[in-house]
Amino acid sequence: MKMPFAKLAIAASLSVFFSGIAAADTVLRVSHQFPGGKGDVRDEMVQLMAREVAAADVGLELQIYPGQSLFKAKEQWGALVRGRVDMISLPLDYASGRHPEFSATLMPGLVRNHERAARLNDSEFMGMIKSVINDAGAMVLADAWLAGGFASNTQCVTSPDTVKGQTMRAAGPAFDEMLATAGASIASMPSSEIYTAMQTGVLDGANTSSGSFVSYRIYEQVTCLTAPGANALWFMYEPVLISERSWNSLNEEQQAALTAAGEKAEAYFAKEAAGLDQKMADVFAENGVEVVNMSHENYEAWLAIAKESSYKTFAENVPNGQALIDAALAVE
Repeated sequence: MKMPFAKLAIAASLSVFFSGIAAADTVLRVSHQFPGGKGDVRDEMVQLMAREVAAADVGLELQIYPGQSLFKAKEQWGALVRGRVDMISLPLDYASGRHPEFSATLMPGLVRNHERAARLNDSEFMGMIKSVINDAGAMVLADAWLAGGFASNTQCVTSPDTVKGQTMRAAGPAFDEMLATAGASIASMPSSEIYTAMQTGVLDGANTSSGSFVSYRIYEQVTCLTAPGANALWFMYEPVLISERSWNSLNEEQQAALTAAGEKAEAYFAKEAAGLDQKMADVFAENGVEVVNMSHENYEAWLAIAKESSYKTFAENVPNGQALIDAALAVE
């Protein structure tokens, strides 16, 4: 018995509709706090991953939400492990309130230069950090370390005594404690809020990554920049992460494409990271900001304070704290 034409048309339409659903891309939502489309290397990193995944043609799309447009900076880790977002680019120390071990990834003087940061990625130290990440329900797709420095509208931050009386933003508990021990007052906030805090007098100075100093135009609010140079006290781990739930929802082809994209993004970032330091110094100088570097002697003076404050507190209060510090320091 033949189906009437009208029913044939409806059946054909439904067939096209359902086949369209089957062919539709799996969409992963990616959140980060950094400015989008303005040259921030962390945004570029995830944009590169999105392009690579699209080119792989495996039915997978990364939909990127920059500038805290999906979640506030410090809400992202909780959103990731609860399955409210699929991927994030995050300064990992932002989640140290939940996992204090993560403070080791923003520990004063623990990294010092980009070459050592690259060696840390394959070390026992990072294996320990990634074990905590995995146990929490997430995994790393791409490693990223950024150097950073200090900036102030009061005086150049060089030796420890130069922060006395300044209200500083330091990004994480280890730097907070070191600066407080040196005589600074501390105001905690994500890097995206530094500009306004300095503009309104809440802050006198801050330390953050070279990328954030430029992306957030901090040069408009300060008179002196202490660039990383050869003695970078400030290094921060800012990986691209995916929730375990989202990863397990992908088929093998999609997982392979995402892994390859992460490897390419990590290589891109490693190549760009050192250049960010020079770009920061150039941009600040061009905008009339004094640019200085920390001497070896000042670096060692800060490290001595860190070892008696933040290192000691971390070792005493954090599970495997001393083991984490020892593993990091063991990397040549």
